[in-house]
Amino acid sequence: MLKEKKNKTDKIAMTQSEVVMIGLGYIGLPTAALIASNNIQVHGVDINQTVVDTINKGQIHIIEPELDVAVANAVKMGYLKAATTPIIAKNYLIVVPTPFKGKNEPDISFVEAATMGVIPILKEGDLFIIESTSPIGTTEKIKNLIYSERPELKDLLHIAYCPERVLPGNVMHELVHNDRVIGGIDEKSTLIAAQFYARFVKGKLHHTNAKTAEMCKLVENSSRDVQIAFANELSLICDKAGINTWELINLANKHPRVTILQPGCGVGGHCIAVDPYFIAADYPLESKIISAAREVNNYKSFWCAEKVQTAKLAYELKYGKKPSIALMGLAFKPNIDDLRESPAKYIAQKILHNDNNGEYFIVEPNISEHKVFKLSNYIEAASSADIIVFLVNHKEFKNLEIASDKIILDFCGSLNE
Repeated sequence: MLKEKKNKTDKIAMTQSEVVMIGLGYIGLPTAALIASNNIQVHGVDINQTVVDTINKGQIHIIEPELDVAVANAVKMGYLKAATTPIIAKNYLIVVPTPFKGKNEPDISFVEAATMGVIPILKEGDLFIIESTSPIGTTEKIKNLIYSERPELKDLLHIAYCPERVLPGNVMHELVHNDRVIGGIDEKSTLIAAQFYARFVKGKLHHTNAKTAEMCKLVENSSRDVQIAFANELSLICDKAGINTWELINLANKHPRVTILQPGCGVGGHCIAVDPYFIAADYPLESKIISAAREVNNYKSFWCAEKVQTAKLAYELKYGKKPSIALMGLAFKPNIDDLRESPAKYIAQKILHNDNNGEYFIVEPNISEHKVFKLSNYIEAASSADIIVFLVNHKEFKNLEIASDKIILDFCGSLNE
C-alpha cells in the first residue's frame, strides 16, 4: 500500500511550491495574493479554467479594492501561479465554499473534495489548514478522512482550522491587521499554523483547539445576524406605527450603552446569512434566538417585495396604468459586486416573477452584466422610473437628484444619511 501511494504521488506532482491554496474566490485569491506579496511561493488552485487563466494574466475576476495591484505584482514577480490541479507543497490551505443544502443543512462536500485532491501528495511534516466556514467537528472529520486514505501519515501531519473574518470591500487591509483564531487538532498543530500566519498577519494570533475555532466563526456571524434581526424587526414595527426607523435608531443610539445596527432588506453574503444554520442544524433545540433571527431576516426580504407590490397596485389604481419601477442594487451589501445570498437579488427575482410584463430598471453599478437581469444605468433608472426602490445603500445612490413626483421606497437608508 505504501508503495502504491508513493507511485501515485510521483505521478501527480513533480514540481513544488511553498503554499498551495485550494479555492481562488473572494477569500482565497486575496489571501493567496497577500502571501505571495511576502515573497512566498503560492500555487493557487481553482476548478474554473477561466479564473485560472485570468489570474495567470495578472488580472482578477472579482471586485475588491487593492486586489488587482496585489495580484498583478505577485504574478509579475513569479510568486503567484494558478492551475486547476495542486502540486507538492509544505503548506495547504483549503478556502472553498461551504453552502447549505436541503433543510438548511451545511454542505462540506467542497472541503472534502479539495482534501481528496491533495491527499495523494501529502507528506510527513506538512501543514494542512481549513479556512472555509465549517460546522463544528469538520476539522476532525477531515483529519479522519486524510488518515483513512493515508494511514502511514497518522500523527505526522499538522492539521488546523483558521477561519477568515474579513469585510468585503476592505479585505486586503483586514487580512493583515485583523486578529486570527487558530485551532489545531493538537497543540503542535496550533503552534505550527500560528507560525505560518505570523509571516504575513500583523494582528494577534489567538491559540485554541479546532472545535472552538470552528464555533468562534459561527458565533461571530450568528451574533451579527441576531443584531441585524433586531434592527429589521424594529423597521417592521415602525412601519406599522408610522415612525421613521432611521430617526428612531439614531436617537436610541445616543444612549451611552445602546448600539442598534441599521436595518436593510434582509441579510445576505457567504457568512452571516449562512453560518447560523450551521449551529441550528446541529443544535436545533438550543438555538432558539439564532433560528428566530434567521426567520426575521428572511421575512424582511419577503416583506420588502410585498411593499413594492402594494405600491405598484396603488399606483395603478390612482393613475390607471402600470408604473415603471427601478430596483436599486443587487449586491448583498454596499459597494461590492458580490451577489451571494443577496436579499436584494431575491426581491428583484420575486417581483419580476409576479410581473414579467412590467417595465423594470434593474440597477447594480458594481457589475457590468448579469445572466438573468438586464442591467440599467442608475442615473437613467432614477430619472425614468415612476417608483424607485432602494435595496442596497451603494455610494452612487447618495447624490442622486430625484424628482418630487417619484414614489420612493427606501429599505436601506439611502435617503436618511
